[in-house]
Amino acid sequence: MLTLRKSQDRGYADHGWLKSFHSFSFANYYDPEHVGWGNLLVINEDRIAAGTGFGTHGHRDMEIISYVLSGELAHKDSMGNIKGIPPGDVQRMSAGTGVRHSEFNHAEGQQTHFLQVWIRPNQMDVAPGYEQKTIPATKKRGTLCLVASPTGVEDSVSMNADAALYAGLFDGEEQAELNLNPARKAYVHLIRGELTVNGQRLIGGDALRIEHEDRLHLSQGIDAEVLVFDLTA
Repeated sequence: MLTLRKSQDRGYADHGWLKSFHSFSFANYYDPEHVGWGNLLVINEDRIAAGTGFGTHGHRDMEIISYVLSGELAHKDSMGNIKGIPPGDVQRMSAGTGVRHSEFNHAEGQQTHFLQVWIRPNQMDVAPGYEQKTIPATKKRGTLCLVASPTGVEDSVSMNADAALYAGLFDGEEQAELNLNPARKAYVHLIRGELTVNGQRLIGGDALRIEHEDRLHLSQGIDAEVLVFDLTA
């Protein structure tokens, strides 16, 4: 079964320096129909104005993935990591027993556009951790590239969660399939462009909640960038 969530139905917050679309209930946005899907809890599409960002704040017991689309995100945390996250990089931070971090856009005159994803961890109270990898566009071209997984296979970042995250770029005749376990859930988030998934046409910002399906077929892309999640039920 596929359930469509249109882009314009997401929550939205405009803080001036930060403009954010919320796929699931977050902060002051609450929708009882959208409080997560499986162990996927948050997808925030954030746009941070130049010279601004999130000051130092804490997290605990959460797997947090950042996927930068344009600009660059500057990350600093209590584990000693000071990193720049450019487009094409995937960053995973395991909050575990507790971590504090900040995220800033230091690029003069340039907005930073990124997705932040929160996934419920398998184990609580683990040691905090950090990993960052570059995923070249060529690896995502016309296919679903594994970018995050429990064991870090296929050069993905590893995470303390029973989930897998794939990213793909599709245009024209390019198409791909992904086998699913019908006993699990899946979620498709179209970042930009247009794409057909199992016969359902999506436009940038749209999403599909998926359950009781054994296969995904992606085709008819128009400058499409997509994330696909394999999740617990």
